[in-house]
Amino acid sequence: MVSGGAIQIPSRLPLLLTHEGVLLPGSTVRFSVDSPRNMHLVRERLLKGTSLKSTIIGVIPNTRDPEHDTDDLPTLHKIGTAGIAVQVVGSNWPKPHYTLLITGLCRFSVSSLLKERPFVLAEVSCRFDLMLKYWNDGELGELSEKFYQAAVQLLGMLDMSVPVVAKFRRLLDSLPRETLPDVVASMIRTSNKEKLQVLDALSLEERFKKALPMLTRQIEGLKLLQKTRKTSPDNEKRVTDVLVRKGTVFPGRQFNLDEEDEDDDGDDTAALERKVHGANMPEAALKICLKELKRLKKMPQSMPEYALTRNYLDLMVELPWSKSTKDCLDIRAARTLLDNDHYAMNKLKRRVLEYLAVRQLKTSLKGPILCFVGPPGVGKTSVGRSIARTLGREFHRIALGGVCDQSDIRGHRRTYVGSMPGRIINGLKTVGVNNPVFLLDEVDKLGKSLQGDPAAALLEVLDPEQNHGFTDHYLNVAFDLSQVLFIATANTTATIPPALLDRMEVLEVPGYTQEEKVEIAHRHLIPNQLEQHGLTPQQLHIPQSTTPDIISRYTREAGVRSLERKIGAICRAVAVKVAEGHTLTKTETLTPENSKHFSFPLSPKCLLIGDKAAPPELPIVIDHIALKDILGPPVFEMERLTLPGVALGLAWTPLGGEIMFVEASRMEGEGQLTLTGQLGDVMKESAHLAISWLRANAKTYQLTNMVGGSDPLEGTDIHLHFPAGAVTKDGPSAGVTIVTCLASLFSGRLVRSDVAMTGEITLRGLVLPVGGIKDKVLAAHRAGVKRVILPKRNEKDLEELPANVRANLDFITATNLDEVLNASFDGGFPGVSSTRAHPQLTSKL
Repeated sequence: MVSGGAIQIPSRLPLLLTHEGVLLPGSTVRFSVDSPRNMHLVRERLLKGTSLKSTIIGVIPNTRDPEHDTDDLPTLHKIGTAGIAVQVVGSNWPKPHYTLLITGLCRFSVSSLLKERPFVLAEVSCRFDLMLKYWNDGELGELSEKFYQAAVQLLGMLDMSVPVVAKFRRLLDSLPRETLPDVVASMIRTSNKEKLQVLDALSLEERFKKALPMLTRQIEGLKLLQKTRKTSPDNEKRVTDVLVRKGTVFPGRQFNLDEEDEDDDGDDTAALERKVHGANMPEAALKICLKELKRLKKMPQSMPEYALTRNYLDLMVELPWSKSTKDCLDIRAARTLLDNDHYAMNKLKRRVLEYLAVRQLKTSLKGPILCFVGPPGVGKTSVGRSIARTLGREFHRIALGGVCDQSDIRGHRRTYVGSMPGRIINGLKTVGVNNPVFLLDEVDKLGKSLQGDPAAALLEVLDPEQNHGFTDHYLNVAFDLSQVLFIATANTTATIPPALLDRMEVLEVPGYTQEEKVEIAHRHLIPNQLEQHGLTPQQLHIPQSTTPDIISRYTREAGVRSLERKIGAICRAVAVKVAEGHTLTKTETLTPENSKHFSFPLSPKCLLIGDKAAPPELPIVIDHIALKDILGPPVFEMERLTLPGVALGLAWTPLGGEIMFVEASRMEGEGQLTLTGQLGDVMKESAHLAISWLRANAKTYQLTNMVGGSDPLEGTDIHLHFPAGAVTKDGPSAGVTIVTCLASLFSGRLVRSDVAMTGEITLRGLVLPVGGIKDKVLAAHRAGVKRVILPKRNEKDLEELPANVRANLDFITATNLDEVLNASFDGGFPGVSSTRAHPQLTSKL
């Protein structure tokens, strides 16, 4: 133990690093603890300790924000205050933290640090200065008397009927004179910097000299206020009370007295009550808040429920019950902004402009519930952010991927430990208005667990007829969500519950065509990547003729994320050369000597002709040679069909449309059919259906088996394979592809390499419509297919395709398998012409 006169403290003290507030000996201050070091100190020393010694800690001012606490220990202040923790209160909301009530004992200085983690432990020496002098003799006695008289003068200017003033008067008479500088400096209006000056004053004489000007300044300030106020006694009492409570005289005062804590609590609850009345909340919410506020006034701060009730009231006050932003209803400006932010996506832009137009005509329009469904990387999330900018509203994104607890949406009831509001209410608190744009990202990836179904919890949120009274379990009062514009994103509607899907307006966002990707790359992706990699257009140039090669030979996707990554790879390769200083100036020519600096050849186009037109440094131009050197060999090439028994189909996936090869082979056997490739039940049924139809029409189409019989399966085993066997494949759109593949196998003829098809079949040979036509056609266009065979009843879906895609592809719409086979083979298929004389069957489906 280290002795300091009448006070003894341990020689080894754990240190509490404080960012706000300075503890002086003789004063009591509350500190909020939320940094890692301080949290460990409270848990391991104060909460586990049982003796008085374990509650004594050192308080050191810390100049760095504790929220940015890192592994590096900040520079500690040279002087600290040893104090005893008289109260510890903890809470878990909005994040785990403790509140300590600490009474200062004496000063100390740090001799050496013993450890830094998990909390700071130091060897200390006490700096308790008694200065054995007579109080009535010398300069010290004069300073102490002058300081005491100034404190008495300050109290004489205030109303003694105010409890705080009366308690301060009793403290002034009972405290020893040597403790007055510290106590008074902690009670009057001073900054932390001034309190540090008093803390650093080790000698008593210096301490009086530092604190006396602060006390004199308070007296002069009160004199000035008294000159400007009225002389009415009632008004004088009111002004004195306001000065004290506002902190003009005693800011941040703390006393180790229960009744003083109650006075502070009364001041705090009074301010909270004013906020409650000024929040302009509905009558039902106001009634509950006033009821909770009445309970809070009767509750001591030491009760755990006090912090919970206070947090609840703070949240109710902060919610935007009536705060909203004004919509920007300029249709032309909105159209320009959407066109600048996003290329293509005409259907989405048209829907947003329609909403703006109707909102301009009727201001009370409820916010619609839009759901953007499409493959990844097509810009669904960024469109939501652009819509918020267009409307001039606040934007908030809620990621729902992997959420499996319904309390994340509706919140936890306040009866549970660690309860908190749901993401909807938290989002409204964050944006501060009641009409933001909420983006519910990945709504199709919601999970379900023992904690409930979050998709079911969203039913009330996303129902325009119900969300005007959305009730969060934490609030337990209704909040109006009807003015919120909800936008949900999903890759597929298959995993969204039907009841939830019914509440949303689904807008399909298909993939981009190659021409659209070229425009997007040069308008957005390339400039963004150049900026991210510190390059300029004068250093790197990707011409319009190179971008289609990147798109078709290195990326085959519906969106543009892979394209952006490839452009980023090009920028990184060029950044290395630029950083090494390997660039061509306008006076240089490309020679074997300077071209060796580049790992990839430079295009002759980078040499500009004419000194006036040439920049100081010529850009590195990426052509097909440099492209191969940077990105490697092409990843995708158009595969030609070189053997009978292979056909090209079109499939839809949540990632967009894809092309799908179907292969068939036959060998001697007993007429068995083998299917491989992770096929679902629907796909297996399509294969058996195709076999049955071909066997029934074998004579008509001149199909033979290996032994020359009329039955194609006689003495023959058929193996039907769908490549990429690890990928699950199912759906009713592969029937025509399987028929074409088997017809090619049995007839020995090659299917055209530039033909892709989709459609389901019946036993009568009819072709039925399927879904996902736009995604499938775009996949065929990306793969270089020239002819697409579709069901006749899907012809209406072609109107959604871009004009350039319709111009580049030859569409064959078929009502039966005769037309499919005739379009799949060069010169038609044997037997098709004779069957056309037969009466055609019309589907009644």
